[in-house]
Amino acid sequence: MRTTVTATLRALSTTHQATITNDPRWARIVARDRRANGQLWYSVSTTGVYCRPSCPSRTANPRNVQLHDSLDAAKATGFRPCKRCNPDGLTTDSENATIIARACRLIESSEKEPSLAALAASAGRSTRYFHRLFKATTGLTPKDYASAHRAAKLRRGLVRRNTVTEAIYDAGFSSSGRFYEKSNWMLGMTPTQYRSGGCNEEIRFAIGQSSLGAILVASSRKGVASILLGDDPEALIRNLQDRFPNAHLIGADRDYENLVARVVGYVEAPALGIDLPLDVRGTAFQQRVWRALQEIPDGHTASYAEIARRIGSPKAVRAVAGACAANNLAIAIPCHRVVRNDGALSGYAWGVKRKRTLLDREFACNHRRRGQ
Repeated sequence: MRTTVTATLRALSTTHQATITNDPRWARIVARDRRANGQLWYSVSTTGVYCRPSCPSRTANPRNVQLHDSLDAAKATGFRPCKRCNPDGLTTDSENATIIARACRLIESSEKEPSLAALAASAGRSTRYFHRLFKATTGLTPKDYASAHRAAKLRRGLVRRNTVTEAIYDAGFSSSGRFYEKSNWMLGMTPTQYRSGGCNEEIRFAIGQSSLGAILVASSRKGVASILLGDDPEALIRNLQDRFPNAHLIGADRDYENLVARVVGYVEAPALGIDLPLDVRGTAFQQRVWRALQEIPDGHTASYAEIARRIGSPKAVRAVAGACAANNLAIAIPCHRVVRNDGALSGYAWGVKRKRTLLDREFACNHRRRGQ
């Protein structure tokens, strides 16, 4: 009799194990899939605890596991919550997001930029861990975030305040000298020009024709500020006017048209190379992405996820895609070299067909080089 009971229990246990392992929810638990947090829970009879799917504990024997579609169902087992994954509280990701959100608010509300040590202490984390977490969450270091916030505050202040000096001190600069060291980087022009919406800033431009259609190149005193591609030259000029609504646009002279000819030449024959002084205008994060794009060799590609990893922000894939879309310097900042994870071409501000043509020409150029 006892043998029969034992055999029956074993059969039931085997059946239960098969039921659990064949359930697609079990695969998510084995993979410790954080995306499943909040969607399912599981309890383990041998330890008397219930857990969330991402629990870092050793994977339980499926014979001892019950799956639950709600937290209430997991609690109804009478087991206690796991201390490692805290299924009753916030997930680690949610907790970290809350920590960084508080740190961002602290940076934004402080008159003087908080030190890294002060930010980490307020978060209850080590400086090294907090720095890494902040960068992974926001795509910026705490210092870069503070600088970007200060720049945004300054831009708002230049519009609202009576004087440039008031705006400078209100943005947190301890002296006008320290501000003017960074003013070009923050504004792309003098503070007075920014207050007037770019009035009196001179933008020289010219339009050339290539096999990809019209190419408009425009420059400030600092360097090339825009390279735009399209089918309609007039539309490109309107685009330029929208980008610099109060600047003084100057039709280019012959010397400037020579610069446009160099850009056209590079489009037609990438082997010629191109090296232009650039006036790159964007947020701190955008500029980090754009620098990473410039490091991709011609004839090669990288995925958005790869670029996110290269700039030290592996979770900022969507933000990387946004920075690529905001690029105003076609070719010079080669966002055409960024593709999806599977290698497929994704959107391109100037058309996917142009993107394919540019890549094909660069690949062919590299092939010829290797054949020499």
